[in-house]
Amino acid sequence: MRRKTNTIIDPEKCTGCGLCVKVCPSDTLTMKDGKAVVTGPYSLGCEHCVAVCPVDAVTVGFVDSDALRFETLPNDDEYVKPGSYDAAALIRLMKSRRSTRDFAPDPLPLSRLNDFVRIGLTAPTGTNSQLWTFTIIPDRDSVAAFAKQLGRFFEKLNKMAESALARGISRVFMKDVLGEYYQDYYESVKEGLRQYREEGRDRLFHGAPAVILIGSAPGASCPAEDALLATQNIVLAAHALGYGTCLIGFAVEAMKNDPKLKDFLGIPRDEKIYSVIALGKPREKYRRPAGRKKVTPRVFSVSASRPETRR
Repeated sequence: MRRKTNTIIDPEKCTGCGLCVKVCPSDTLTMKDGKAVVTGPYSLGCEHCVAVCPVDAVTVGFVDSDALRFETLPNDDEYVKPGSYDAAALIRLMKSRRSTRDFAPDPLPLSRLNDFVRIGLTAPTGTNSQLWTFTIIPDRDSVAAFAKQLGRFFEKLNKMAESALARGISRVFMKDVLGEYYQDYYESVKEGLRQYREEGRDRLFHGAPAVILIGSAPGASCPAEDALLATQNIVLAAHALGYGTCLIGFAVEAMKNDPKLKDFLGIPRDEKIYSVIALGKPREKYRRPAGRKKVTPRVFSVSASRPETRR
């Protein structure tokens, strides 16, 4: 994403160190007469130049200085240098995060939910587009109303999947998506709908008192990746702050296929939703991190020795 530059360098403050020129990914800045000057027509808006300047001589007009000012958390703008943070503590946090499927009813203040969005904004985005969108469902009644709309979608989907004719058409014209759904999810969804209808059990959002949906407006170069990186920041921070989270993939899939669900939440139809996060205080009391399947990474290196080719 190329933006017309609105970077400003204060010539009175600039010492001519050239650090901003070296870190600029868009060649927006150059050195002239011993000072850094703006010469390029476009900017990524990444603020690398601002972050590296030792005398605070650079400003970039794309950003909002209040975008990352928290309401419920300390505002500490001190930069953490690479290698200076407790890596073991960070890894322990990542290993300890689990999906919550039993939320306490305790409400989350809107100010705390807004801070979770701000935490999401600290993630990177492709070409620094920052075109992600966040929709907050702040209370249990509203979450339940959204769940009811999702339930109607899956009731219709299950009725369609019950039809052998519909599954046959799907097999021929839709790569068998309906048949695969029928095989993998039909029974569990049917049972979940029954439990919700007859027992009031929430198998979708697990009783969560709040939900955050993360999507993207049109024009982002990596919209899904942007949304999921923001999601990871939020779920890790939530664990650190004593909250549980669960990613609701069924809601994401439903919103891909039924634009009326976006209408219900006031989301423009040209936005795409990539992540739905249920949030709240967890009732579960875990004692140890989860394991993972073993992975053997592939390694490619041009310098690695290769077998000789016999002639």
